[in-house]
Amino acid sequence: MATASWYHRDISRVRAEDLLARAGRDGSYLVRDSESVPGAYALCLLFQRHVHTYRILPDAEGLLAVQTTQGVQVNCFRTLEDLVFGYQQPHKGLVTPLLYPVPPDTDTGDESSGRPTAVNAHVFTVISLLNDYLFSELPLDIENVHKGATTLKHLNICWFHSEIDLTLVSLETLAKVFDHPSCPLTPTKCPEMEINSLLCKISALVSLLSSLEKKVLKALQDAVTNHNLAVQPSPAPPEPTPAVVAPVKIHTRQLPVHSFQVKMVRYGRQTVSVDVDAGVLLFDRKPGLFGTERVSHDRILQIVKFQNSPAKIRMVVDSHHNTPREMTFESARKRESFCRLLLLMKSTHAQLEQPDLVSVFVGTWNMGGSPPPRSLQSWVTCCGLGHTPDESTSLLPHDIYALGTQENPQGEKEWTEQIKATLRSYTHVDFKLVAVQSLWNMRLAVFVKPEHESRISHVNTANVKTGLGNTLGNKGAVGVSFLFNGTSFGFVNCHLTSGSDKVLRRNQSFGDILRLLSLGDKQLHGFDISLRFTHLFWCGDLNYRLDLDVQDILKHVSKREFEELMCADQLTQERHKRKAFFNFKEEKIAFPPTYRYERGSRDCYLWQKYKTSGVRINVPSWCDRILWKSYPETHLICTAYGCTDDIFTSDHSPVFATFQVGVTSQCSPKTGTVEKAWIELEGIDAIVKTASKAKFFIEFHSSCLEETQRSSENSSQSCDVPGFLKLGWSSKQLPKLFPVSSDMEYLQDQHLLMSVKSCDGFESYGECCVALHSLTGVSQKFETFLNHRGEEMGSIRGRVRVHVPKDRRATRQKIYEQMSPNSQDLPYGVPVKPTPSSYTNPAYFIFEGVSVPPRVEEPPPQRRDPQVIWSGKEALQLPKVSARSGFDRRSCYRSDFTEIEIPAILSQCSPATDFHAPQSNSSYQLFPVQSPSPVPPPSRDANMQCQEQTSQLRNKYQGKTIVQDSMQPESNIRNLYMNHSAIMKEKARRDKLQLLPARTNEIQTAKMPSALPYTPTHLERCQTTTSWIINKPPPGPTGDNSLTALQIAKSLSEVDFFPSEAKSQPTVRHRASCRNGPSKHGDRGYSWEKEVSVLKGAPETVQELLSTLGLQKYTLGLSLSGWDDLDYFSGITEEDLCAAGVTNPSHRRRILENLPRNWT
Repeated sequence: MATASWYHRDISRVRAEDLLARAGRDGSYLVRDSESVPGAYALCLLFQRHVHTYRILPDAEGLLAVQTTQGVQVNCFRTLEDLVFGYQQPHKGLVTPLLYPVPPDTDTGDESSGRPTAVNAHVFTVISLLNDYLFSELPLDIENVHKGATTLKHLNICWFHSEIDLTLVSLETLAKVFDHPSCPLTPTKCPEMEINSLLCKISALVSLLSSLEKKVLKALQDAVTNHNLAVQPSPAPPEPTPAVVAPVKIHTRQLPVHSFQVKMVRYGRQTVSVDVDAGVLLFDRKPGLFGTERVSHDRILQIVKFQNSPAKIRMVVDSHHNTPREMTFESARKRESFCRLLLLMKSTHAQLEQPDLVSVFVGTWNMGGSPPPRSLQSWVTCCGLGHTPDESTSLLPHDIYALGTQENPQGEKEWTEQIKATLRSYTHVDFKLVAVQSLWNMRLAVFVKPEHESRISHVNTANVKTGLGNTLGNKGAVGVSFLFNGTSFGFVNCHLTSGSDKVLRRNQSFGDILRLLSLGDKQLHGFDISLRFTHLFWCGDLNYRLDLDVQDILKHVSKREFEELMCADQLTQERHKRKAFFNFKEEKIAFPPTYRYERGSRDCYLWQKYKTSGVRINVPSWCDRILWKSYPETHLICTAYGCTDDIFTSDHSPVFATFQVGVTSQCSPKTGTVEKAWIELEGIDAIVKTASKAKFFIEFHSSCLEETQRSSENSSQSCDVPGFLKLGWSSKQLPKLFPVSSDMEYLQDQHLLMSVKSCDGFESYGECCVALHSLTGVSQKFETFLNHRGEEMGSIRGRVRVHVPKDRRATRQKIYEQMSPNSQDLPYGVPVKPTPSSYTNPAYFIFEGVSVPPRVEEPPPQRRDPQVIWSGKEALQLPKVSARSGFDRRSCYRSDFTEIEIPAILSQCSPATDFHAPQSNSSYQLFPVQSPSPVPPPSRDANMQCQEQTSQLRNKYQGKTIVQDSMQPESNIRNLYMNHSAIMKEKARRDKLQLLPARTNEIQTAKMPSALPYTPTHLERCQTTTSWIINKPPPGPTGDNSLTALQIAKSLSEVDFFPSEAKSQPTVRHRASCRNGPSKHGDRGYSWEKEVSVLKGAPETVQELLSTLGLQKYTLGLSLSGWDDLDYFSGITEEDLCAAGVTNPSHRRRILENLPRNWT
């Protein structure tokens, strides 16, 4: 089996379907390990563009057989090779015989698997020759020996001699490493017969291997024993007797009163003090006026934190009808410290049996094989660089500490004792060790406060090796999981492969850890660990690097331009591509790269590493990271993220992060009404990325259910787009779920895990998590993505109703719910409208029922470098737009991958032009047509001539002097992932050459017909600021708008899609209202060719557009957010402008009102 090219071990189902699709021939097949049954296999067979999967199960005697339906004869085989050979014959029950084996993909499989290609090929050759000889030629040699032959005619003796000699030489080198006693590696001459000489060599080889194995094992055991003896911890700093008294002091220790300087709307500057122990706020107003006001904790009803004003809060006291108090602090850090003290005060005096909120500290540090300093207080108190807490709260103890280390030279006991001593030294609390897990020099230790020890249960630990083909523990991960009352926590510490060019290997290692780390509830073994926990924290030396030159990195670091550097961060890029850490979150980085420093200081980076093989460049990078993933509609806020600046023993700096995490209580049965709550599933639709034609069912898991529930087979199924299945379940096929408790407060904290599985192989095709918090009461709609093995697999949506008895609907406001963020500075009393769900992906394109016309080949589009924007706190790559936007349809959206291109709304109309290929609607093919494009791509000379003519014509209208550099295409602007110093130089050069005359041209509306079938309501206002609309033939669409299932299979992208519109008429529809404004003109006589709007005197860059509007101060912010291309800028929204720093509403409105509608 190991030699078979068709055996792919544990590759994913999606990867198997991708390989078969590339093969493209009916009868192509491969075998992989089953994802649902350990020890079983899955036979994947391609026939008529669909992948048929057959499960191969072993019986009690170890025989293998393809699973069949009842009444069909079962054929058993001794080995997998025999089974494949048997089904290569026709009429064996498969849709087609096994004809063409599909080998592994050598392009990506070698790096991802961690096994060298040359070694694999050589080993496979040796084993293949042995296998062929044993099964086919050995009987012939045995027969010849019986007839009196003295040699094995069919055995290549010389070849085996050379292979064994090479192996013996290699083992000799290994023996010298372990000081193995000398042994005859080349055996003495045995009898003259070659066969006897070969047997002597094999005997010596076996003996040497056996002795070396024992020697290596003993050396490792001695090393571990000596290491543990050498690192026996010295006596703890506190004496044994006080150590017992320390926990008692927790309850008597007084917290100091912390004061803050604030500005209030009506009272001016004041001093606000927080007395946590007394449970009051003290407002010290100006002397001689009002004195000191005391506000107890129970009078504070709500705290609203402004996001646009990071130092401002609104406090509601006594009643929501009272005028709230708006306070502005000296800094955002002061505001966060005040809010944390306020939460601590309310939690202390709330008299709750179980807490609503806990604080969590997560730290990671690659110790570089050096002992740590005596004090680690700056690490565990979050003192250093980045987003750090204020000094008033930095010494407050957290409820949970999780510290992960890599290359830790200390033993488990010594390390945990040092951490406990460090925590005890400043908190005066004797923290309890929940668990510690190690893998070689990796450690993960989790501690909790003593009062929480009884709330911890179901503790699990595990590790996964990813070094050297997933066999060595020098790289890998360790994990700890537990339940805190009713909330599940998971912590993972990993050390991934180093090297700037090992991105694929790091992604693969992440997937292996996600799939193989055995943590959490065993009933959720079908889900990866990202869906097994309410909150999952992932830290470690991830080893993702910066794809920039060292000097450019140092330049940006010296200027603290971390956002620019994040555009070149490999982890940010891979997360955006959904290749790793899909749907994980990370706080914005505001600290310098944590690797590679010179040991002993933090003054400079030591980016050159001298090795025997030469000089290795290790560019400064954020290798050490902390990410997290939580169930939807749960409470988790990152309150700190940074690194220390005073721990110098390693070339890495320790990294820390703190979180406020909402927790729930365990279910406690209550007596009451006989009526029980129930969960009704009214219907579910799903889009699954697969080329299979199997039937599917849905499994439902939840901690509120006594056992797993399962639906019937899907009632509807269609394959409008090859590579995707649209599945549907009506209420009749879905079960009615009965939770173990009927209390509304309990149900609102629960989540429903769903897994879409095939009926034939019982393998999962996608999993998701749905929160019940917003589904209680009337029927509510949910929609989310499906993921499997860390990849996005499709979409799922439906309607759910959670019925709760009337006498069980009482709820209590959580403490953390009293503190809410406000995204806008709205006047008090104006409710904040909830923003619609921003989740979209190509699977919803199928949900909306957009027609799929035949594919028409077009010239390949001119590729543009991807731009990067900041969305919230994450760096995202702008979609690629290949076709020009028309006024009657939305522009084509393209995914974050250059291979995927998806139109938002497809038009049946094509502009009448002789200069461009006709516009085609999107088509989907599993196997792209190999015929050449009917329209040859234009030559470079033709493009340059066209650009020159267009430029001259434009300058003729503008009255501008033609500058040579102005004719350079915008695509010359470099990718923000690339050299940023070059970008700055390019922008400076363009700024010097740009001509910015006052735009005085008027719109000649009286001399020409209306360019648009409608006119925006703000047209008159636009005329006073911009004048660039004239008539001109429309440009034809360019680019290939096809979307193949193979391309989507690499990843589903989050791009906007819209329902299809009726497009049977060749003329443009007149809409009463639209994005650009209502129609004012009633003239419907213009044809498609005439209803076109283009630019006259239009700005060539975003900077010119902003300068024309008098808003050039926003140029840099928009450029850093990726809005430096006019094609993209035409689709900018108000939210995008806010994210780019345009905070003035009138300025945002002015930009949006003056966006051109069509582009040449």
